[in-house]
Amino acid sequence: MPGAEEFGAELSDFRRRVEELRTARALPPQERPSLLDAALFELQHAVDVLWPRYEELTATSRSPGGGRAGPQEQQLLRALFQRLPIAAVLLDHDTVVRRMNFAATQLFHTRAGYATGRPLAAALRPDGQAALRSQVAAVARGEGDRSLTVRLSQPSADGEVRVSLAALRPPGELHPAVLAAFQPGVTGQPADEGTAGARLPDSRPDLAEVSRHASLLDLVDDTAAALLRVASAEGGPEAVLTATAEVLHGRFADWVIADLAPEDGPGNPRRVVALGPPDAVGDRTASLAEQDPADCPLVVDALFDGASALRVSPVDADAFGRDATGAPVLVREEVTSLLCIPLRAGTGPVLGALTLFRTGGRGAFEMAEAGVADRISRHVALAMPRTAPRAPAPGA
Repeated sequence: MPGAEEFGAELSDFRRRVEELRTARALPPQERPSLLDAALFELQHAVDVLWPRYEELTATSRSPGGGRAGPQEQQLLRALFQRLPIAAVLLDHDTVVRRMNFAATQLFHTRAGYATGRPLAAALRPDGQAALRSQVAAVARGEGDRSLTVRLSQPSADGEVRVSLAALRPPGELHPAVLAAFQPGVTGQPADEGTAGARLPDSRPDLAEVSRHASLLDLVDDTAAALLRVASAEGGPEAVLTATAEVLHGRFADWVIADLAPEDGPGNPRRVVALGPPDAVGDRTASLAEQDPADCPLVVDALFDGASALRVSPVDADAFGRDATGAPVLVREEVTSLLCIPLRAGTGPVLGALTLFRTGGRGAFEMAEAGVADRISRHVALAMPRTAPRAPAPGA
């Protein structure tokens, strides 16, 4: 098929140019602006030329009597996406990650498998989340490509990141996708102000970032040690959840709440522990400790659907239910970000749910921190004595 052969040759040339860009990363910092320009040009070429050609070939292969494009082109496109020298993420209209390349996993300090299916806006500082969602939705509606400047939520990411957005129509799918290219260190200045508005990243080790990673590793290590101590004492699931909450409380979250799934037959989940900040004494702590987990939508989703949640500046005030006075818990405690994670080992049943709140001026949960919490949840599930299969959701 001539069209497929020409397309394959063009992809081969594109792949060769990308390989050259990868090797060019060893250039001195002062010579890298041209590398960034070339990488952006190649990415735009993939969006404007290669993808439309691929769509044409795919449409031809689906038409009656049309040729059939082999899977090699798809494999090449996937490989090129993964090996692009700049961070690229494929999003849906609501900024949920559909695919993330290797450079993006390094930028956001997360695994591609963990990020998939989660909103990328959670990795940004609150002042840029709504802007990104709005612009991505506009691109997905077909209102044209655009770009904006945002800031990542990591404490060490003190520079601005320029995001370029372009619409794509994946073959065989009804809804468009949005390709987002992230350019760290680009401030968005006009080209005549300095070197194309680019601020080159510092090649020296970031001590704050190193310290943050060490702190997260210490957290995982301390949690594992606590779980081993409980296992040696042959403690039950309540002891496992309590030990985990005591490690996470304060150093990782202001509130740590653990719920246990029903053990046998139909029934409601049971709250095991609720630890809050030092000033949350008396009725505040007691109301959360005595709250029915079945009245918390996030906990119900985690226990009975296995759905995890990462929320920054939660919009739904009732996502964690209300206290005895009828006040939304998230509003009363001034929750700025939260994590709600099912406790499950592999494909086994959900044994419980772990909910973490950060309040006041404390920094929001980052995707990297959510990934660490996800690992801890698996360790906790492995340490919990096995219970009966998961019960149906209340009212099901």
